[in-house]
Amino acid sequence: MAAPPGLRAFFVLVLILLLLPPPPPLRAEEPAAEPADTRDAARVRSAPAPLTDVARLCVCDLLVAQCDVNCCCDPDCSAEDFSLFTTCSVPVVTGDSQLCNQKAAVYSLDVEANPPERIFKLIDQVNPSIFCIHATNYKQALYLKSPEIPTAENFDQLLEKFGGASFRAEPEIWDLDTDAPNPPEANETSRYEFGVPVQTEDSFLRLPSPVVTSWCSDANPAGFLVNQATKCIRSVSVEKCDSIQALSMLFYINSSILAVPKSSQMVNITVQSIVVQSLNGMRSLLSSSDVLRLPMVLDDLCINAVLGVNYHITHTDTGEIIEAAAAFVLGAISKEALSIEQSFEISFTQENTQPVPLSGNPGYVVGLPVRAGFQPQGSGIIQSSNKHSQLTILQSTSTQDCLAAQGARAPVLFGYNMISGCKLRITAAMKCQPLAQTLLDVLKGQSFPEYVASFGNSQAQDVLDWVPITQLHISEQSPCQIPVSLGIEVKWTKYGSLVNPQARIVNVTATITTSTLKQLPSGRERIIPITSSVVFTDISAPAEPSYKAWPTINIKLPFDFFYPFV
Repeated sequence: MAAPPGLRAFFVLVLILLLLPPPPPLRAEEPAAEPADTRDAARVRSAPAPLTDVARLCVCDLLVAQCDVNCCCDPDCSAEDFSLFTTCSVPVVTGDSQLCNQKAAVYSLDVEANPPERIFKLIDQVNPSIFCIHATNYKQALYLKSPEIPTAENFDQLLEKFGGASFRAEPEIWDLDTDAPNPPEANETSRYEFGVPVQTEDSFLRLPSPVVTSWCSDANPAGFLVNQATKCIRSVSVEKCDSIQALSMLFYINSSILAVPKSSQMVNITVQSIVVQSLNGMRSLLSSSDVLRLPMVLDDLCINAVLGVNYHITHTDTGEIIEAAAAFVLGAISKEALSIEQSFEISFTQENTQPVPLSGNPGYVVGLPVRAGFQPQGSGIIQSSNKHSQLTILQSTSTQDCLAAQGARAPVLFGYNMISGCKLRITAAMKCQPLAQTLLDVLKGQSFPEYVASFGNSQAQDVLDWVPITQLHISEQSPCQIPVSLGIEVKWTKYGSLVNPQARIVNVTATITTSTLKQLPSGRERIIPITSSVVFTDISAPAEPSYKAWPTINIKLPFDFFYPFV
């Protein structure tokens, strides 16, 4: 059946219009002169200069004062580092993707060069969307402004402004003076954040460490809340030991620490203790640490040389450093020595908390102990009294005797599936109830914890950050039951950003399995295996796709819909 002539003519007309070249743009009329007040208003509402320099943005720069692999925008990377890159993990860096026009930093690698080089370009990027922002003309929305705190003096004024059913949050006239300095709260922070270098009055707190070789480098900054322990080799000369700064106590305590970044409040580093080490390795603690012991040459020996420094930083829950102490190990260096090994360590403790070793910050680190504790009625978490407040299981011994192994425990390490056990020799003289209680103590220990920390840095006072341990019992119907196995299942998930997920424990189940103990004839013996096991299960949900499938529309067109075209 042929289509009506009118419909055919319509499609032919549409096709002709599509094939015609576009008409030349119309010339706009010259605008008439605007009044002075209108020009002033337009000038007030003009777009400000861009506040984001994309050439300085780098979303893959994660390590402080270190080069991130394949991060072409990392300012810490040198030309030698770029020559080892295989690709640019972030090839394009932009500011606000909703702007109509903006600058974009483009990074690439010239692999044909010898050695390969990084290529950087700054281009103008145009947003093709019709729903884009032409100008960010509301400057106050570009930063968070601290709210005004009600006081006795300004209460009436705030009540008049905000006390009605509605109020105007925007000012009558937008003040967009681009020359005005940014508010201090927009660019500065009033607290330390994780990983930020601990600042001093002249630079930052140094924690010497080996970089490429084993030799000490003093350019390693100590990061806030980053517990570190390093060892490195220092070149020395006994004749000049009194002039080598790294061998003197003053080098490590002469600069005060800033309580918060970019502040004038200083925290002095006090000397907590001094341990003197002899040439044969014997150590003795000095009774007084008030007097500084500086290196000096005595009988072809360099005495009072710094062999080790242990910093301990105390901070508040708001990220402010309130106390800093250093413990020193001083020793003697013989004339024949050309180098010495120095050790450095730094740890952080929140005020009013017990200094318990963390197992991650915030998420658990594979191989570190799972932290555990108890909760008395109406109080916070009291961590386990065993070493480092750990969740433990039975530790296998060489004798494999359960009664001799009572009290031997091994820590449960995060991410490690473990199994241990022993053998129990049962005789006819053994009573059921005392034997069952003894085996339960062997499997669970003297005090099995009630909670485990969901994160590696969970604090004892944050009760909601601790996961209760669910205890199950699997038994048979018989007059005498003895526990033969303890199975612990730890379910964890990846928490936070997909770029840097953190391990978080969400559920812990401890299952005791019992077995029937039959009465043995007199003079007979029986050997029963007793086992403990730990299994870690990742229950992270897979990432959902960011797109949705288009719906299918099942419509059948007329056979001559495209007539006269095929």
